[in-house]
Amino acid sequence: MASGTVPVEPGARDEVDRIVLAWERERPDLDVRPLTVLSRVSRLARHLDLARRGAFARHDLETWEFDVLSALRRAGAPYRLSPGALLTQTLVTSGTMTNRIDRLVEHGLVERQPSPDDRRGVLVQLTEAGLARVDAAFADLLDVERNLLGDLSEEDRGRLADLLREVVAPFDAS
Repeated sequence: MASGTVPVEPGARDEVDRIVLAWERERPDLDVRPLTVLSRVSRLARHLDLARRGAFARHDLETWEFDVLSALRRAGAPYRLSPGALLTQTLVTSGTMTNRIDRLVEHGLVERQPSPDDRRGVLVQLTEAGLARVDAAFADLLDVERNLLGDLSEEDRGRLADLLREVVAPFDAS
């Protein structure tokens, strides 16, 4: 084999198999089985991130913009939340959220409204333009994600969702 070329691993069906088999060969003293799952999750996450960015870009949105707009959309009519509720749903700092709201206001996608329950409080509400943009981007996102799942049957999709839920649950609980 020429120097610098990647060796062919017999039995490898994909890139992760090739990596795992090479590690098993090189480090038989280690249990590399977690790589068979988590390396695939990592690779899928990269593909998903690129696909999502593309779906959002087609609607002139950044990922963070979609996150804020979709949190407001999921709140239901009249599509408004306090900045604190947006912080909780998007997991960013207060300063970051203020900056994001400011930018979305500049783009005409949200507006600040006085809170009817607190004279000093403010609510962030989707504008008609924001509602239309997030709805279109979400529909596009679902098409992209459906394509990423390929030919998996509904049963397999359900099983995969259940298994991933079990893996992710401890992280979401903390």
